Parts: sequence; structure tokens; C-alpha cells
Amino acid sequence: MTGAQPAPTDWRNVEIAGFMGHIGPLQRSTRNGEADRFGLATSDTHANHIGSIHGGVITSLLDQVIALTAWKAAERQPTVTVQMDTRFLGAAKSGDFLEARARLRHATRSLLFVDGEVTCDDRPIATATAVMKINRMPKEKK
Repeated sequence: MTGAQPAPTDWRNVEIAGFMGHIGPLQRSTRNGEADRFGLATSDTHANHIGSIHGGVITSLLDQVIALTAWKAAERQPTVTVQMDTRFLGAAKSGDFLEARARLRHATRSLLFVDGEVTCDDRPIATATAVMKINRMPKEKK
């Protein structure tokens, strides 16, 4: 059994409730200029029966990082995933530290188009494109 490798020292845990808490902890880079780089230390609990990191873990990581990027672009309004297309480009194994990033490609009044990627030691593992719907919170009545 392989345990998770510790994250490099320049990462900190991000407190996220719900499903991602079962996979994580999700981590964020603390290096200057890299606040939008996230990480996940993997272990045997993230692996499939052949020892590779399960595609559902990678997809969940992408969805979470894309959602955080969309939330920030929507001025901290809630967003939901309408569509996400994932392409698996390589494999990761138990104990690998996965890094994920996302960037806003285009925005309309109600939709955000976001691209994401997961790498391991600079090797591409997966990419995704997503359409995110902004769920604007009603303004408080005065």
C-alpha cells in the first residue's frame, strides 16, 4: 500500500466542505503569483484496481478547480457546472502529487467558459473544458 506523498512545503490546505473533502484535502500553492494553482496528494484510496489514479478523482479535481475559477470570475457568485468535457492524456499512480489549474476563456452575463488541466511532475494527465452557469444571488431589499 502506498501512502500519499506530502505536498511540497509551499502548499496549504483549502477548507472545502462536501464531496471534495472526501477526496482531499485540496491544497493551494502559496508561491508568489501562483494563487490559482491547486494540488492533491494521492494515495491508494484514490487508485483504481490497476494502481492508476481513478478517472473520477481526476475529473472531480478538475471540476472543483474550474468551479473555484468560475466563482472568482463571477465576483463570488455561486456557479454550477452545466457541461464538462474531460480528456485523459496520461496516467498518475498512487502517491503522485497532482497539480491543477484553470483559466477563464470567455464570459457572458450568465455563462462562463473555463479550461482546466491536471499535471504530475509537468506531465499532462488530463484537460477539461467546462460551461459554468452563474446563479446570481438576489439583491437584498432595502
